[in-house]
Amino acid sequence: MQIWRFISPGLYHHEKRVLVPFTVISTLCFIGGAAFGYFVVFPPAFRFLLGYSSAFLEPMPSVDEYFSLALRLFFAFGVIFELPLFMVFLGKIGIVNKPFLVKNRKYALLIAFIVAAILTPTPDVVNQLLMAGPLIVLYEISIVAVAVFARKTLAGFPAKSEASEGDAAAEGEQE
Repeated sequence: MQIWRFISPGLYHHEKRVLVPFTVISTLCFIGGAAFGYFVVFPPAFRFLLGYSSAFLEPMPSVDEYFSLALRLFFAFGVIFELPLFMVFLGKIGIVNKPFLVKNRKYALLIAFIVAAILTPTPDVVNQLLMAGPLIVLYEISIVAVAVFARKTLAGFPAKSEASEGDAAAEGEQE
């Protein structure tokens, strides 16, 4: 609230109209991702860490380790659940569009597994799949969201097709 009260006077009415829904949706996406991380991913991740027990080794995780794992999962899943919103933003400023996202789906699949391998706090395949799976689903949701919400680019940002036509025209003038 304090940040909004600081920023609000410097914004135009149309900027406030865009920023309020963006903030609400962004917050809901982050909370949804954190909840997914806690209720779906955290139990198998914690079981994996406790799985190192044996007759000679008794796992005794400290409260610090427990909270560290939980917070890393909350933050990682909160951030990846922002993907559709980020893609709509990129679509609005003309960097991506639906055909581009559809054409590069195979690279998104590869990147999803790389990101999952980096962000997953435990080095097991199950948790990596539990992160890569939602990333792939969120990418597909992003394609639909960009098609629906990013049809019109923001003022001051040329659409991708307009930018390429303008570049071609500028190159023709230089010759």
